[in-house]
Amino acid sequence: MEPISIAMISDFFHPAVGGVENHIYMLSANLIRRGHKVIVITHSHSPDRVGIRWLLPSLKVYYIPFLPIASSATLPNFLTSLPYLRTILLREHIQLIHAHASLSSIGHEGILHAHLMGIRTVFTDHSLFGFDDAASILTNKLMVGTLKNVDAVICVSHTGRENTVLRGQLFERNEDPKVLELRKSVYVIPNALVAEQFKPCLQPATDTITIVVLSRLAYRKGIDLLVATAPKICALFPNVNFVVGGDGPKLIELLQMREKYLLQDRIELLGPIRHKDVLSVLSRGSIFMNTSLTEAFGIAILEAACAGLYVVSTKVGGVPEILPEDMISFAKPEEDDVIRAISEAIHIVQNGKHDPVRAHERIKTFYNWEEVATRTERVYDAVLKSRQMELMERIQRTMDLGPFAGPIYTIILLVDCIFFLFLEWWIPRDTLHYVHHHWDHETFRELVDDKCRK
Repeated sequence: MEPISIAMISDFFHPAVGGVENHIYMLSANLIRRGHKVIVITHSHSPDRVGIRWLLPSLKVYYIPFLPIASSATLPNFLTSLPYLRTILLREHIQLIHAHASLSSIGHEGILHAHLMGIRTVFTDHSLFGFDDAASILTNKLMVGTLKNVDAVICVSHTGRENTVLRGQLFERNEDPKVLELRKSVYVIPNALVAEQFKPCLQPATDTITIVVLSRLAYRKGIDLLVATAPKICALFPNVNFVVGGDGPKLIELLQMREKYLLQDRIELLGPIRHKDVLSVLSRGSIFMNTSLTEAFGIAILEAACAGLYVVSTKVGGVPEILPEDMISFAKPEEDDVIRAISEAIHIVQNGKHDPVRAHERIKTFYNWEEVATRTERVYDAVLKSRQMELMERIQRTMDLGPFAGPIYTIILLVDCIFFLFLEWWIPRDTLHYVHHHWDHETFRELVDDKCRK
């Protein structure tokens, strides 16, 4: 594939820490190594993370001046981001936008504005959502409006693909208008990791078994299950301790549980963990416990398995797709079944049936970012070779959203076009400062070598 200019757009990026943030960075870095130009567009972070920053290897990040309202997500505003995105996308000669995450407002807005400049679009969904609660209904309706006109959709698991297809209504009408068929431009590309960063640190033999939990301490991560099962596991197995890393609204419940059952010496709460410290925390244990109620992929499970831990997880979402059955014990999201799975894992570890080094070597062959970048390139290539939708076709597809949402989204689409025409007159393209030079790897390497020699 010929090198192209790509803009990754999402509310979720560094310095915030999380799976989406790491996915965007690692994918961008590997695409850069393959010769593409990649930039990231995200919102600003207080107190002073605004403007342009550079990350290795030559990743340019635009922090535009929008502040998040909750969980690093900005308020959906549709039109106010257009002046910023138009200027950035034009001056950087962007050919393709890759938006990430269903809850990223700026990602949805990037897809909305892209067709005005002839830029192709790809969307990656990283999460699973329901259909019956208020937050899911609003999020799903926003996503349907966006995905009606996107060129391709990527999901991180097959379960996530089914969920996204239903939530985003990714169906097309064939020759029979009464029959719907699945859009062909929906792909599955899993997450990955750098296996060398998660080499097992073998500990001296001991009778104590440490269970590690690394998670955002929130309801959908199943922290209520952890609160309910941890005291029972400690009572059943006097040689078992817990190490819990992460922060969130459920932290107070973990603290109350520890106080109630007097388990301060057996349940250690570490608070927020930086990504560079994850291996040191994982190395303290032999079992990794995941109690999520919903999970599209579960990168924490993959990192723990790569670090040599045996995994116990609830059987939800895309988790069954991650590891072979001999490296993980599954449980229903119920107290009794979680305790059963933990008991099974303790028996496996105590009897030496799990080899951490062999597990690490197997994971190295399963997942790597080069493969993810290669498969993503194929999606980009298919999108760039496909037919681009005209404005009238976009309007017709948007009207198919329904008698209420259809006209609203169509009005937003038309106002967006008018606002774009105004910007074309107010800030003509020939007045923009275009970027003609990007980070040159060879020059950078020579400068580093000269500096080292001095």
